[in-house]
Amino acid sequence: MIQVFITGGTFDKDYNYLTGELYFKDTHLKEMFERGRSKVDIDIKTLMMVDSLEIGEHEHSIIEYNCRKTIYNRILITHGTDRMVETAKVLAQANIEGKTIVLTGAMIPYAFGMSSDGFFNLGSALAFVQVLPPGVYVVMNGRYFDWDKVRKNRVTGVFEELSAD
Repeated sequence: MIQVFITGGTFDKDYNYLTGELYFKDTHLKEMFERGRSKVDIDIKTLMMVDSLEIGEHEHSIIEYNCRKTIYNRILITHGTDRMVETAKVLAQANIEGKTIVLTGAMIPYAFGMSSDGFFNLGSALAFVQVLPPGVYVVMNGRYFDWDKVRKNRVTGVFEELSAD
């Protein structure tokens, strides 16, 4: 069984066609797993529905607590991309032993349809969480990264590995 924690982020934003604003209504994750015809046993729990720019100490403590509390050793977290690496760092430094924790997100909301990278990132994260050893990882753009060797390139909008120097 894989524990899926939802924290919000672009993944779950909807578009208001009248005002042009993005907002949270409800998660799209259940629908995404169904449309993807996933046969993996998962337990989905919404922890919060916030933009990652609003995630601070309080939200980090909720995410950490739930990662410790879950009986499952494989955890997939959907998260906004702006502060995903910071949350990964918090979880890694919390020394949650024996669990594989994967954070993923989307640059374009699922509600935007085929232009969203959400489906691809979710499927990649679901695969990686099943095979990676215990630790904390970021999965984006078809790749996995160790939590401390990744950054979001704010020019290209792609996650990339940090150089060794």
